[in-house]
Amino acid sequence: MERAEKREVVSALHDVFANTGVVVVAHYAGLSVADMTKLRSDMREAGGRVKVAKNRLVRLALEGTDAKGISEFMTGPTCLAFSDDPIAAPKAAVKFAKGNEKFVILGGTMGATVLDAKAVSSLADLPSLDELRGKLVGLIQAPASKIARTVSEPAGQLARVFGAYGAKDAA
Repeated sequence: MERAEKREVVSALHDVFANTGVVVVAHYAGLSVADMTKLRSDMREAGGRVKVAKNRLVRLALEGTDAKGISEFMTGPTCLAFSDDPIAAPKAAVKFAKGNEKFVILGGTMGATVLDAKAVSSLADLPSLDELRGKLVGLIQAPASKIARTVSEPAGQLARVFGAYGAKDAA
């Protein structure tokens, strides 16, 4: 890799660290190409990306960003999984790690907060932003539907009483 290419990689990684919601660092030693392709596609479906880069270049890219705390994880064959949604990348990475014992999550960062492997796993257990929005809409709609049922119930009871009297008179 030439010097200009290295500068481009460092610049691109610096933008990733400065602008993404979460970064997960993992060891991938021993994974086959098919496994890495599956990880990349799973991450893409979740709304994230996977990047493999030299640790030295990653450390250079971390300078001047809030994510500089993850430089301690940059030893050995590491890959970076990142997404704008703070739940997407950890969820996809943890799900992939459960199926592949050679994929080991080391930690990550969310803004300036450095996360260990247990914290990344805890993030993965949280509901996604879309799930939270759905729950919020359900909570907002529930009182309105209860009010509508309460308001219409007395009229329905009256109609049933009149119907019963009408049926009684007809008999």
